[in-house]
Amino acid sequence: MELNSNQIQEILPHRYPFALVDRITDYQPGEYAKGIKCVSVNEMQFCGHFPQQHVMPGVLIVEALAQVGAVAILSVEENKGKIALFAGINNCKFKQQVIPGDVLELECTLIKKKGPIGIGEAIAKVNGKIAVKAELTFAVQQ
Repeated sequence: MELNSNQIQEILPHRYPFALVDRITDYQPGEYAKGIKCVSVNEMQFCGHFPQQHVMPGVLIVEALAQVGAVAILSVEENKGKIALFAGINNCKFKQQVIPGDVLELECTLIKKKGPIGIGEAIAKVNGKIAVKAELTFAVQQ
């Protein structure tokens, strides 16, 4: 199943300038989601990070991964209309820079769920090479 940006907005509360997923390329509610973010030089963060050498901030890549994971958890019927909040980031590794023109391939697989708390294994790639990987903990607001 695929979702375009309008359909993603029906699931996630994020809006400009913090909507960081352009398309969901595949997902299974409550299990996993895969998506893409097309990185553009026109994004606000590149005015200051860094003006002389544009690099996407790692925290925004992690946030994009979290948003993909939120699609997986918030597309479950009982979570529709709710918000998934960060509860933790573990074992986060930044392997390569992400720059304008790159297409971030985002994937988050939910590996543990207990009540409103869950953990996702998240990986961001560019051209098939890992840029960021992390274990993301979330809490669905009740």
